[in-house]
Amino acid sequence: MNVKTILNFEIMLSLLFFIAFAPWCIYSEERLLVGMTLVPNATAHGAVCLDGSLPAYHLHRGFGAGTNNWILQFEGGGWCNDIPSCLERAKTRRGSTRYMSKLEVFSGILSNNASLNPDFYNWNRVKLRYCDGASFSGDSKFDNGTSLLYFRGQKIWEAIIGDLLPKGLASARKALLSGCSAGGLATFLHCDNFTRMLPSNASVKCLSDAGFFLDERDISLNYTMRSFYRDLVAVQGIVKHLNQNCKRSTNNSELCFFPQYALKYITTPYFILNSAYDVFQFHHSLVPTSADLHGHWNRCKLNPAACNANQINVLQGLRHDMLVALNSFYKNSRRGGMFINSCFAHCQSESQDTWFSVDSPRIHNKTIAEAVGDWYFSRRVTKEIDCPYPCDTTCHNLIPSSPQV
Repeated sequence: MNVKTILNFEIMLSLLFFIAFAPWCIYSEERLLVGMTLVPNATAHGAVCLDGSLPAYHLHRGFGAGTNNWILQFEGGGWCNDIPSCLERAKTRRGSTRYMSKLEVFSGILSNNASLNPDFYNWNRVKLRYCDGASFSGDSKFDNGTSLLYFRGQKIWEAIIGDLLPKGLASARKALLSGCSAGGLATFLHCDNFTRMLPSNASVKCLSDAGFFLDERDISLNYTMRSFYRDLVAVQGIVKHLNQNCKRSTNNSELCFFPQYALKYITTPYFILNSAYDVFQFHHSLVPTSADLHGHWNRCKLNPAACNANQINVLQGLRHDMLVALNSFYKNSRRGGMFINSCFAHCQSESQDTWFSVDSPRIHNKTIAEAVGDWYFSRRVTKEIDCPYPCDTTCHNLIPSSPQV
């Protein structure tokens, strides 16, 4: 398989089941399942998924002291960066709401249980479904007379916000824009825009979970992800929506799709949650199949304990490069927060076991939920950086067989 096929290859263990006519939300075995809301007037604004279907979100209402507070969580799910891969994606739940589960499990940062999500349990919690293949940023269309694709992620973002504003978002007192993986990257693209859409006196902040994708050379010294993103930005018409200040600072505007180049131009308070050994970046940026044709890294990819000394050194180099890319943010951002742990993981805010539980990953005995809450509510400075692998004994859910993207 070629690099693009590998980067677009996604297999996830589904936690959801399809129910054609579901109630708006139900509780099942202590799981909160929240029903889908389609954006009814989206088509009129050109805000449609790759296949032309309506965009969607899942909203669970806040209560009590959280009635006027909002979390919006971008769903993740990789990208498509050329016409063939986008045509294939349009036939799946990653490119069409027609194929999506109509119920979503709300857990971790989206949980409504105070014992599982102590700071945000009673907020209005929204999950934005991902169907454009470009982190909610595309603004183009492909039509060759035979095939038709809508690259309308930017319009989808605007349409969902437009649907939520009259439902209470326009009166938000506190708000957090978050996301996982490709959804985490979307927070970098839309953070300041989100702030401008809300009341000027609202406390608005942003959180990226596993979205700090590095502009990193792979083990063959090729910029695999840079090449991938360059094609993505071009085919989906993204460049016009990238950070203007970032674009003025470089001759390669597409690089502003990488968070490490855009971050310093974002003015809204930011929290970066990431593994220093992020599984997706390990498997697809650092050691893509194209750079390991003979599979020398296969065992190491499945189990870090199986990595040899040279491979561990390469992985420590990935951690080093991430910390270097974050160094200015760490030193100079007074309102920023960080939780960079050494677990081989990808996305840690949506799963209860990693967000907040008895045996959750910790840095300095602090869970991710506690770190994010301390930062958001300004209880204390939260910039946590873990020691290098293998020192962290709280990492209990190492490399999954197929990392979520």
